[in-house]
Amino acid sequence: MAQDATVVERVSGCCGELALLRRGGHFEIVANGVFLMDTRGGESERRHVSAAADCIPPPGRMLIGGLGVGFSLAAALAHPSVGQVHVVEREPAVLRWNRGPLASVNANALSDQRVHAYEADVVDWLADAPECSLDAICLDVDNGPDWLVTPGNARLYADDGLATAARVLSPDGVLTIWSAAPAPAFAARMDEYFAEVKVTETSAARGEPDVIMQGRRPRKPGAAGRVPTGRVGEAGGAP
Repeated sequence: MAQDATVVERVSGCCGELALLRRGGHFEIVANGVFLMDTRGGESERRHVSAAADCIPPPGRMLIGGLGVGFSLAAALAHPSVGQVHVVEREPAVLRWNRGPLASVNANALSDQRVHAYEADVVDWLADAPECSLDAICLDVDNGPDWLVTPGNARLYADDGLATAARVLSPDGVLTIWSAAPAPAFAARMDEYFAEVKVTETSAARGEPDVIMQGRRPRKPGAAGRVPTGRVGEAGGAP
């Protein structure tokens, strides 16, 4: 880590060391010494959520998988079509940082009464979510289908993950997935589960453009995962 970075907090996370740094007036989140995200840009993260919100009627029910520095959540709350947001984040430190030092850069988004925050793995959360309980699912939990930091996230991008998303979404619902690079094979597989699929590139602060993959109107395949009978336990509400 560069010497001009101040460590705000370093913790043992779900998959190793997780640190919040402050550098030149901005915050950075680093996992096992590898840069994950910062507060310098965030345009593609905002567009990822806004693209989904543009497709749903108010008051839409949205899931955001992966809280990060809170830019995606802030964008969702600013959109007129979003009436309720379920945020699923597996790292308790990230939730705590968003209620603490990061609140100043995301307008204290977690304090909004429309937000329900869950400390959980989004793979497990979706598996237990009721059928047709969401209008939009926005996933930004890794670098994308073909560039995983956490191997367990592969389930999200497999057929079972797409089938689960299709089951949980309303008939006119939308799934958006943020990716740091194109994933043409995955986008093609989305065609099996969604009537409309669109891939959009958006400029990034550094490197190649980020990619937003969007699927609309789930096909509701038969036997697309189990339909739970109960609601999901969480910290502030239920779907």
